[in-house]
Amino acid sequence: GNTIVPVASEQFSTYLAAPEWQKHHAALIALAQIAEGCSKVMVKNLEQVVSMVLNSFNHSDHPRVRWAAINAIVYRLGPDLQNQYHQRVLPALAAAMDDFQNPRVQAHAASAVLNFSENCTPEILTPYLDGIVSKLLVLLQNGKQMVQEGALTALASVADSSQEHFQKYYDPVMPYLKAILVNATDKSNRMLRAKSMECISIVGMAVGKEKFRDDAKQVMEVLMSLQVSQMETDDPTTSYMLQAWARLCKCLGQDFLPYMSVVMPPLLQSAQLKPDVTITSADSDNDIEDSDDESMETITLGDKRIGIKTSVLEEKATACNMLCCYADELKEGFFPWIDQVAPTLVPLLKFYFHEEVRKAAVSAMPELLRSAKLAMEKGMAQGRNETYVKQLSDYIIPALVEALHKEPDTEICASMLDALNECVQISGPLLDESQVRSIVDEIKQVITASASRKSERAERAKAEDFDADEGELIKEENEQEEEVFDQVGEILGTLIKTFKASFLPFFDELSSYLTPMWGKDKTPEERRIAICIFDDVAEQCREAALKYYDTYLPFILEACNDENPDVRQAAVYGLGVCAEFGGPVFKPLVGEALSRLNAVIQHPNASQPENVMAYDNAVSALGKICLFHRDSIDATQVVPAWLNCLPIKGDLIEAKVVHEQLCSMVERSDNEVLGPNHHFLPKIVSVFAEVLCGKDLATEQTASRMVNLLRQLQQTLPPAALASTLSSLQPQQQLALQSILSS
Repeated sequence: GNTIVPVASEQFSTYLAAPEWQKHHAALIALAQIAEGCSKVMVKNLEQVVSMVLNSFNHSDHPRVRWAAINAIVYRLGPDLQNQYHQRVLPALAAAMDDFQNPRVQAHAASAVLNFSENCTPEILTPYLDGIVSKLLVLLQNGKQMVQEGALTALASVADSSQEHFQKYYDPVMPYLKAILVNATDKSNRMLRAKSMECISIVGMAVGKEKFRDDAKQVMEVLMSLQVSQMETDDPTTSYMLQAWARLCKCLGQDFLPYMSVVMPPLLQSAQLKPDVTITSADSDNDIEDSDDESMETITLGDKRIGIKTSVLEEKATACNMLCCYADELKEGFFPWIDQVAPTLVPLLKFYFHEEVRKAAVSAMPELLRSAKLAMEKGMAQGRNETYVKQLSDYIIPALVEALHKEPDTEICASMLDALNECVQISGPLLDESQVRSIVDEIKQVITASASRKSERAERAKAEDFDADEGELIKEENEQEEEVFDQVGEILGTLIKTFKASFLPFFDELSSYLTPMWGKDKTPEERRIAICIFDDVAEQCREAALKYYDTYLPFILEACNDENPDVRQAAVYGLGVCAEFGGPVFKPLVGEALSRLNAVIQHPNASQPENVMAYDNAVSALGKICLFHRDSIDATQVVPAWLNCLPIKGDLIEAKVVHEQLCSMVERSDNEVLGPNHHFLPKIVSVFAEVLCGKDLATEQTASRMVNLLRQLQQTLPPAALASTLSSLQPQQQLALQSILSS
């Protein structure tokens, strides 16, 4: 990008100023190529690009130039293009849709609307909907099939982007869509019919079940009759139909169950497709049937060259995604199909020919387990009992662990850890010790592999030919690596919550892998995860975790003042946990803990959005020290300082804990909270008022206790004192309190 754009820019202006249309066309085609490959650099010169392209839109007499201009505008320049230039681009595309002399330009303009609306928020799109939808409706009735297909795809995308805003167009649009579905039966119209299925199902999802229900029944009938008819193997209808069924299921939810017996058999058949593979030796001259064949993909593995037919793989991937979709949507309703789906998808965790197939199989694993568990709990498991869930879990979890061990792709590794984490959450106590052992061993392996990938990247960064593009690549790989670590933290957290102290022997084994993550040379994300794992151990294992305080608390105390706010948040949260459960072991550290927390709370930028979570957790931890270590602090100083920080409003989980704690302290007339001569009552009343006026700052139970306390105060306080307390509040809080006290 940085190399090519400056050179190209000079050429563009020369070419676009030339009299021949061919030169304009060439410049725009080149621009589209460059925009696709170098979008980051192009976005920096967006104003220039947009002006150049729109100029050709409006001033060219040649349809090929207008086609090329449309082509250039839709390449990957979103979402900046959408946000900044919608008022120039959309009207230009709408005008191009009126070019009835040149159907190719019309069709291309419709597909550009599709690309444009994919990156669009409903707010940007809504003002243009009337104009765009009415033009697309005109194009739907056009004699040219390519124009109709373009219009269908664009309508689908516009509906998908505008969601419920599309409701007002539903009645005029749907009859046309249904007409195409029913009437486009010729072989030459197969793609048109397939696109109408796509469009109908997307429009249905956008407008929702109530609006779509009646038409959905008719559409299902048509799809069902197509499903049982003999279609040719190259008919695009099959894959479009698979996706349309899944969307209809998402839209109709449990109402879709009656159709499953029609949908599932062909879906399973597609998911079970065997890859069409040709193998030759890597050094043989005859490339597999000339490798420019679009439908073949070649991979070299060792000394073998493998050619695979991609259309088969894509159908297989689509089908696997749909299976995952149904399990996710129908939950316990999917139960009858688990026995066929699990043996189909589990082996595909190691389907190395196609990443999408693996990803879909991975995502489906927790959905299958959840479906079985819910069916069991709701008595819908057709006579099966708990042992069935255990058997399914015993089949899925070891398979996931083994697949993770062999997975070459970092991003899929993260997905596998995520799926494994969900499976452990669902199966929990059903896991036996050997399964936990295999998961822990795999986590060690993941951490080790990650470290070696990291050092290899560090080497690459030192290489002579290292440049900005390589830097971008390394940055992306580092982000994927952080995702892997995130998932390691999540799954360890789940194991600790599930098995509590009985997990500690495994934790001890892992500590030599985790301790290095605390190092100053590690990324903030790794430090945060290491701290969170200790926080989980301290919180879940309580007395059993005290033996780790000596090792970990010095790290935690130091991390309280880390420059990264996420690390600070995890550390101050951990201090709160240790204050609550650490008893005498924590006591000697109270003084240092206070000064660390004080630094977070008093920080000049504490109220900046990025620091709010750390601040709220520090206030919560300070409250726990007030509660559990009162005898080790100067309570007349520390408790009022804590009260002064309330209410907290950023971390809603901690807010509920802290505000409940204040409530309890007031209920038992805690002297330090009330202050000498009840000096702090106005502050307490104003905290209660803010909490009661706020959203989600206290549980319902705490809120009603606060209301009771306020009513008691109303009866016991001299009216003048209450009046002056109320007058110190903001007007809306005064009103809210008066209505609470008088009701």
